[in-house]
Amino acid sequence: MAPRAERTVLAGARVVLPTGTVEDGRVAVEGARISGSAPESARTVDLTGHWVVPGFVDLHNHGGGGASFTSGTVEEVLTGVRTHREHGTTTLVASTVTGELDFLAHRAGVLSELVEQGDLAGIHFEGPFISPCRKGAHSERLLRHPDPAEVRKLLDAARGTARMVTLATELPGGIDSVRLLAEHGVIAAIGHTDATYEQTVAAIDAGATVATHLFNAMPPLAHRDPGPIAALLEDERITVELINDGTHLHPATLGLAYHHKGADRVALITDAMDAAGFGDGRYQLGPLAVEVTHGVARLVEGGSIAGSTLTLDTAFRRAVTVDRLPVEDVVRSISATPARLLGVDDRVGSLEPGKDADLVVLDEDFVLKGVMRRGEWIIEPKTA
Repeated sequence: MAPRAERTVLAGARVVLPTGTVEDGRVAVEGARISGSAPESARTVDLTGHWVVPGFVDLHNHGGGGASFTSGTVEEVLTGVRTHREHGTTTLVASTVTGELDFLAHRAGVLSELVEQGDLAGIHFEGPFISPCRKGAHSERLLRHPDPAEVRKLLDAARGTARMVTLATELPGGIDSVRLLAEHGVIAAIGHTDATYEQTVAAIDAGATVATHLFNAMPPLAHRDPGPIAALLEDERITVELINDGTHLHPATLGLAYHHKGADRVALITDAMDAAGFGDGRYQLGPLAVEVTHGVARLVEGGSIAGSTLTLDTAFRRAVTVDRLPVEDVVRSISATPARLLGVDDRVGSLEPGKDADLVVLDEDFVLKGVMRRGEWIIEPKTA
């Protein structure tokens, strides 16, 4: 890691601010934060021909760099965190996968320490409270109904660091669990669900606010049986996660979500597993074996897609160059929107004075060239 930038002005780039893109913009950094003005002693970094955007915020991430957030040691978890930081994700929530309840409670204790020391932004429990009909890459024998008492056990084990729980809210106890999560300020996310349209509406009314990787692990939209997708798309209280890796979603499907939700209600996520930033090979996702071939992760038994090997710099570049979304919309979906959901938008998610100096430098082709987190260069851009 390069040294702290201390007093630095990034000049000459297209800078994406909450109000829009500024040509030939300037971002002043003093210590760990963005400054409202540049000190006289500041070093100037010429980024002409580049973009400067806020650091990325990933709501849903199971690991990377060969390391698992579900089962890895503390050092392995930090390896995964560092891997994603090198790809622009300066704020990251660690997601678990289905396991025995006591094991998940133990993992929550491990991960909560990393939240408390600032390495993670929180914990997301994906499973075990999901539908066996839409289990995806989760072990069916370990699934269970969302009993509010068991949900509460995980929240208690996380010591206030749980940020989101994915539920199949149509299961017994689902609605009561949604209410419990809402009361504790934890995101209730509808996902891995076989719910009807009406059941999904009931869950939203009870306090659910996120759709876990919309379209994936849920019934498809049908003209007489709209299922959860229609309810999640039409309700302005719901923010939808999208995995933009070219495998999970067709570009037209992603476009449909943006058309209905807008960038302020779309969060681009990775749903990454260990192979992200690491390579093809054989991995474990919880108790299940996964084979990664040409960057696509699938269960060895059954062939279901098993998360992704995506990093958010790739998701950003694809959104702009393949999906043809406006850069400003992509910035909102990959930074501002997830930061708001996590309740950390007072510190991260946009380039504004007083916020953490978390930013990403991209070249004119949207290839990552620099990453700064809290005023320290993780990757320092090469300048002439």
